[in-house]
Amino acid sequence: MNIWTIAKKNIENRSWKAMSNNQVGTYKLVASPFHLDVRGKLSMGVLGKHLLNCADAYAAERGFDVVEQGGEHYTWVLSRLAIELEDLPSCHESFSIQTWVENVYRLFADRNFVICNKDEKPIGYVRSVWAMISMETRNPANLLDLHGDRITNSICEKECPIAKPGRIKVSQQEAVSEYVAKYSDLDINGHVNSIKYIEHILDIFPLDIYKKKALKRFEIAYVAESYYGDTLSFYLEEKNENEYDIEVRKSSTEVVVRSKVIFK
Repeated sequence: MNIWTIAKKNIENRSWKAMSNNQVGTYKLVASPFHLDVRGKLSMGVLGKHLLNCADAYAAERGFDVVEQGGEHYTWVLSRLAIELEDLPSCHESFSIQTWVENVYRLFADRNFVICNKDEKPIGYVRSVWAMISMETRNPANLLDLHGDRITNSICEKECPIAKPGRIKVSQQEAVSEYVAKYSDLDINGHVNSIKYIEHILDIFPLDIYKKKALKRFEIAYVAESYYGDTLSFYLEEKNENEYDIEVRKSSTEVVVRSKVIFK
């Protein structure tokens, strides 16, 4: 079974309840005990997976998901992500994620999310930027040529009241941590999974920080791909109190990810 058959089967076998309202997709979820962090809240890694799954479901429901055209296969890849949180669900709490398309350009699309608690009150917002690339060449595709009205008709003016991802530059040359990419880090394409970078970046900080503080904002920009056996080096700069910029480099030189972490 190839990856395209697997992708289609995943679309058919959704394990959450989806409710579509015009251009906004709403997905009902529950915080499982196995999805919680040390504070008893939904972990950032699991939240990230939910966001990607909801984006995937939304695109599939509207006909602009994975594409095969002209002998090439195209798939969505996450380029940038910014998450701002007031809270996260606790054990067994129901919550929902709404998602919609804000803008579509030739090579990129802006997608936003709102995370709502069991009382349907917003507790977090997310901005993200996506591209669609050829699996054969790794080159970006023209979204308007591939999807046309199917994607532009999904553009919605729903508010997302957080700042877009900013530019991050780290000048630090001494790594605070290193990690060798392993089997469990890889996705179906053999690359380090986008969510694994989030988890490894948050692992830089000591446990005491998470016991005393909560994550207020998290940004990540994906620059290059890394693979099994690559040595990932993490470089950290403290910008202000509770604000940190991070670069992840492979082979100590090539930047693969940039990130910003703000605690409260």
